Amino acid sequence: MRTGPTILHLDMDAFYASVEQACKPSLRGKPVVVGGLGPRGVVATASYEARQFGVHSAMPTAQARRRCPNAAYLNPRFGLYREISQTVMELLARLSPLVEPLSLDEAFVDLEAGGALAEEDPRGVGERLRRQILAATGLNGSVGLAGSKMLAKIASEEAKPDGLVAIEPGTERELLAGMTVRTLPGIGPATEQVLRRAGIHTIGETAEAGEDELLRLLGKAHGTALYAMALGVDERPVVAERDAKSVSVEDTYDVDLTDRTQVQAEVARLADRCVRRLREAGRSGRTVVVKVRSYDFSTLTRSETLRGPTDDPGVVREAAARLLEGIDTTAGVRLLGVGVSGLADFTQEDLFAQWSEAEAAAAGVAEPAAEAAAPQPVRVDRGQPARGEWRPGQDVAHREHGAGWVQGSGLGKVTVRFEGPATAPGRVRTFAADDEELEPASPQWPVPGHEPLAE
Repeated sequence: MRTGPTILHLDMDAFYASVEQACKPSLRGKPVVVGGLGPRGVVATASYEARQFGVHSAMPTAQARRRCPNAAYLNPRFGLYREISQTVMELLARLSPLVEPLSLDEAFVDLEAGGALAEEDPRGVGERLRRQILAATGLNGSVGLAGSKMLAKIASEEAKPDGLVAIEPGTERELLAGMTVRTLPGIGPATEQVLRRAGIHTIGETAEAGEDELLRLLGKAHGTALYAMALGVDERPVVAERDAKSVSVEDTYDVDLTDRTQVQAEVARLADRCVRRLREAGRSGRTVVVKVRSYDFSTLTRSETLRGPTDDPGVVREAAARLLEGIDTTAGVRLLGVGVSGLADFTQEDLFAQWSEAEAAAAGVAEPAAEAAAPQPVRVDRGQPARGEWRPGQDVAHREHGAGWVQGSGLGKVTVRFEGPATAPGRVRTFAADDEELEPASPQWPVPGHEPLAE
């Protein structure tokens, strides 16, 4: 553990939604939800205005619509998010050679590894970083500073939105004492329930219970790790960026799963979680992997390679379900996992070619036979879907009216609001979906007054 708060954790505030509000003046100060908009879509990010209605990330979009029906629901534009993320990560790299990105909008920085502390204390470095990010992108980020990664991340959560919190070494236990056990990394609902049954609700109560009691409740590995975290101990170093070869999630169950329907539901849930992580990293993948560990600790993995890279949750969910069909789970399952490998920075242009007819119909998308049979994937900007795919939030340009974005489409029509980062809220017009004067366009960026970083 360090003697000063020299590990920095940056978390951009409602990143995807904030980018959309910066680009679309009519949405500033209003609820915005970014994510999958199909019948089985999930929320990637909700603006703070939408969060006031109880909308949050990982929530089914259908549920979010019920809670906040008047929000703007937009498809993500990962190409633009990656571009802005690169600017932010470059600012972090100027502070230290040890930068550990967790996603497009989140990273750890080891300030002791660079020269940032030569003339400023950690708090000064953090405040200067937030000003630089705002100047370069027009967006806000929250900063946590502490002597460990775990505490720095907790501090940035406490700082949200648009703030900075520093946890001085020696104050950890007092700060953590009243927080719920779910605050600690890796503590999910199952572990929380085990602790709750033992009368343990807060981190302070976890530390007071002692290591022996936690070992009895949770087993050696989990109990030892939890006790250390409850004391505020985290020795993990900041690890410089490495190119991920796969993205995966897995869950271990306190009671072995024997019901086949429950196993199938868990695999579907894990597939959705895996895709959320994939999208947060701005990646796609072509190989889906399912992992099943049985009651006797024997482990099976099965994989399926798709025709092209994808980040579509329906595609990954269906592939995972097919893989599970060939695995016998009747004796009991103690662990399930879903992963995606063969990562790429792009998806196949015709994602609908991988959809089932039912999914395509539910999403209101016709599946042209000629396109579905196209043998070669095409690399495209995620922010520029092909003509006829008009998606909410998509950038477009009209020969007469200029640049704008799609508010909605259906029944052969597409509605466009013509505005951009430098304009006042724009006018709305409706066109035929096949209007030859309307074209997909590149995102409008940067926000006026925010200049690209100097070399």
